Amino acid sequence: MLDGVSLDQLRTFIAAVEEGSFSGAARKLRRAQSMVSELVSNLEGQIGVTLFDRSGRYPTLTTEGRVLLADARHVVSGVDWMKARAKGMASGLEPELSVVLDVFFPLQAVVEVAKAFRERFPQVPLRIYADALGGAFEPVIDGRAALGIVGSLPYVPAGLASERLTAIGYVMVAASSHPLAAIRGPIGKDELARHMQLVLTDRSALSAGREFGVMSGSVWRFVDLFAKHAFLLQGLGWGGMPLHIVADDIAAGRLVELQIEDVPPGGLILPMLAVYPSAAPPGPAGRWLVEQLRVS
Repeated sequence: MLDGVSLDQLRTFIAAVEEGSFSGAARKLRRAQSMVSELVSNLEGQIGVTLFDRSGRYPTLTTEGRVLLADARHVVSGVDWMKARAKGMASGLEPELSVVLDVFFPLQAVVEVAKAFRERFPQVPLRIYADALGGAFEPVIDGRAALGIVGSLPYVPAGLASERLTAIGYVMVAASSHPLAAIRGPIGKDELARHMQLVLTDRSALSAGREFGVMSGSVWRFVDLFAKHAFLLQGLGWGGMPLHIVADDIAAGRLVELQIEDVPPGGLILPMLAVYPSAAPPGPAGRWLVEQLRVS
């Protein structure tokens, strides 16, 4: 008989609890009180459990009723969620938005936009990937992600459209205890080549055979930007980092910004882009996300 339980019965059960009486539920649902009583009684008969103690002036939940109330609410909310999502799909809204974030992009800006996204598109779940260099493009190319927020790879692979969002500062740094930190004025490439350089490496094949910004013959490679950061702080080498990640370390004296020959004072400016397949531009939720990240 459980297969015969209806949403109408469950909604009526929940309304009777929330209103404190069958008459209150009847007013809320705009139905006759006798119909409300009948729906609740039929529900009890079908599940074989007494939900209300009717011995007093007002019906009160039994112990079993309190337990099953949570289940009823879960079922009803699940159906309501499914209906809202289906309505969004019918209007062109994405059933899910998968995004890959370049680790160079300011994470706090993404978090703030994600909070607003949850309010604006409650039916659209987000799936977030995080990577760098070619690894930030690969999920978009192979279809795992509909949208990429990228910038650490200095070119856009074929087949992808791009839109500029913002730009970030990129500086060369070393720990205050590192020999390079004691040099005043521009540091020549010959001097840099004498010291271990810490570089981010591409876990994808998109930049195979290419080196970006490598100036030393002694190199340690990292697939994780924050591991590189930790090694820089310990004086194990020098290397480039997004300014927003190391700004506090520079201000506190833990890291020193290096003045590199042929690099402008204040470091480099890296454009950050939104990328997506040229043949599959973002839907309403993806387009909203792009515009919000552009503003932020």
